[in-house]
Amino acid sequence: MQPAARGNIDVTFLILVLLLLTFGLVMMFSASYADAYYRKDDSFYYIKRQMLFAVGGLAVMIFLAYFDYHWWKKLALPIFAVSLLMLVVVLFMPERNGAKRWIFILGQSIQPSEVAKFAVILVFAVLISLYGEKMRTFRYGILPFAAVLGTVAALMVLEPHLSGTILILSIGIVMMFVGGADLKWFLLLLCVLIAGVGIVVLIPGVIEYAQSRFQYWLDPFSDPLGKGFQTIQSLLAIGSGGLMGLGLGNSRQKYLYIPEPQNDFVFSIVCEELGFVGAAIILIFFALLEWRGFVIAIRAKDKFGSMLAVGLTTQVGLQALLNIAVVTNTIPNTGISLPFFSYGGSSMVMLMAQMGVVLSVSRQAALEKQ
Repeated sequence: MQPAARGNIDVTFLILVLLLLTFGLVMMFSASYADAYYRKDDSFYYIKRQMLFAVGGLAVMIFLAYFDYHWWKKLALPIFAVSLLMLVVVLFMPERNGAKRWIFILGQSIQPSEVAKFAVILVFAVLISLYGEKMRTFRYGILPFAAVLGTVAALMVLEPHLSGTILILSIGIVMMFVGGADLKWFLLLLCVLIAGVGIVVLIPGVIEYAQSRFQYWLDPFSDPLGKGFQTIQSLLAIGSGGLMGLGLGNSRQKYLYIPEPQNDFVFSIVCEELGFVGAAIILIFFALLEWRGFVIAIRAKDKFGSMLAVGLTTQVGLQALLNIAVVTNTIPNTGISLPFFSYGGSSMVMLMAQMGVVLSVSRQAALEKQ
């Protein structure tokens, strides 16, 4: 692999990534130190590890930003094959919190779904760039994409990892729509996917925890000390923040009320400490990142680069949207992390790597103008 010629990366996109990463680290530490002291006897336990992963992720991002993204076209199928293998292997791993979502190696955990997201985006970008106008047909515009999504979704449901499944399906749908799939076939596939998710969530006996979460989403106070406890504490934190918040570090709900506040529910601590204004600013940063990512996609030198930028940017936006919807009880608790904010090593490194790929697309577009 040879480095691409030197060009200018999209500075606006880079600044937004760094801002979100900085805000995320600060808020993750603020949300986690009480829980870390109680469980690990070290208030800095989570932030030290997250900082290490963030630094590693930054190094990977810079490395990938300075390499031609076209190499990913050659690596798409091998990476997809590895992701499928990981999704099979994880089914034989020990359970954590009732699910098999992590592969444990040398004391570290890797979440295969993070690799699967990237793999699906790569494969979709390759197929869309390859098929071109054929995307309007059922054979080329629907069947291969449905096969990829169906295979990945089936393996992830077995974990079970319903939130990751919904996210990957959503990313795939967006990429197919932007890639030029004919509207009638696209709507048919969309209806099939919605029906599939509905069967999983609503029909008893398919995935028991899905029905349980749907029930306690509708009425978390029906089990205030059990299944509804986390949602109730999250809503109390958000409500306590008011307009301007209680101040950085002054959250009350992070003191062992919200379980593991450094993970999926870190945004509730953001709302409690920074209030509506602080939360709105962070949402604006996410919206600006989405806008700039799509600008990079529009300016990309080819279809492959454009679809890479669309898929990777869409992943961040949809994941943030789903997480915030869960925290505010707008949708059932799906167990999905907030990009740049939630604690997690593999997710942080993969996220920063993907931002590096988007920056690589922007560099190649800049080279075309020179």
